[in-house]
Amino acid sequence: MSFRALVIRKAANGGLTSCVESVEDAELPPGNVLVGIEWSGFNYKDALCLTGRGNLVKAYPHVAGIDFAGRVLESTDDRYRSGQAVILTGWRVGETRWGGFAQRARVEADWLVPLPRQMSTRDAMVLGTAGLTAMLAINRLKSDGLATAGGPVLVTGAGGGVGSLAVLLLARLGYAAVAVSGRAALHDRLRALGAADVVQREAVITRSGKGLDKEQWAGAIDNVGGEMLAELLKKMKRDGAVAAVGNAGGVVFEGSVLPFILRGVTLFGVDSVMQPYEARVGAWDRLSTLFTASYASWVEEVKLAELPAVAERILAGGVAGRVIVDPRAA
Repeated sequence: MSFRALVIRKAANGGLTSCVESVEDAELPPGNVLVGIEWSGFNYKDALCLTGRGNLVKAYPHVAGIDFAGRVLESTDDRYRSGQAVILTGWRVGETRWGGFAQRARVEADWLVPLPRQMSTRDAMVLGTAGLTAMLAINRLKSDGLATAGGPVLVTGAGGGVGSLAVLLLARLGYAAVAVSGRAALHDRLRALGAADVVQREAVITRSGKGLDKEQWAGAIDNVGGEMLAELLKKMKRDGAVAAVGNAGGVVFEGSVLPFILRGVTLFGVDSVMQPYEARVGAWDRLSTLFTASYASWVEEVKLAELPAVAERILAGGVAGRVIVDPRAA
């Protein structure tokens, strides 16, 4: 059978083109589960794949899309049956093998998780990799001892998908989330999501020239990296913890050891790509009880053919919240 997909091709001059094409099932990569995709999410990494930046895609033609939700069409694995709703995030799908910007995908059963019964496939992709990452970061902070009464929790890059969902989830769990965003137009919207306070990025990133600054936050979820991460570490409370989840501001940072040896601050990373099955299922079950319709205004729906333009917008910082893709829409 044939289906529609956004196919990236590489020209002889090295340039990339992305067009919606008709693709045959036989062209899909091997795998033991065939999924009919109902929704896919659009992420910063997807924009890199579509534009060729970051050199993530090694072989063409290619179908990007690092996450999707849909229903099983065929399965040779006993864990999944025809018609069952499933979610896929990570495992480098959409990077090293064809992903979710299509009406069908063939993948390994080990990469899937069942869709929670309370959740629609659309809601699963409103959350997508961003929501899963935010939930994993919060779970890690909680396991490190972060309590709701311990003090405010900083969220950098709060206007993006991970950041905005982290603000929502923290607020739902009773934490005082402090959102960092350089986009003043988003401040009221972040407060409506549940942010206890919203600050400009200069309040965090401005250098004092000291090894330690005034203690302000008990925890932090950092989507930015770079200089932002270096400066917020200096402002953490004693025994505070920081979850590093992104690098929009750079992959290198110059910091001080003083927050670690004088205040006992912990810095850990959250990798959503290779998370084990149990951690994924636990996170998705928790998300199904915390996600609310209050996030609706942060969601933009697009079609496959619109994705190249959306890629340029997201790389330029022009997207707030989440973009989701309906591959069935003409």
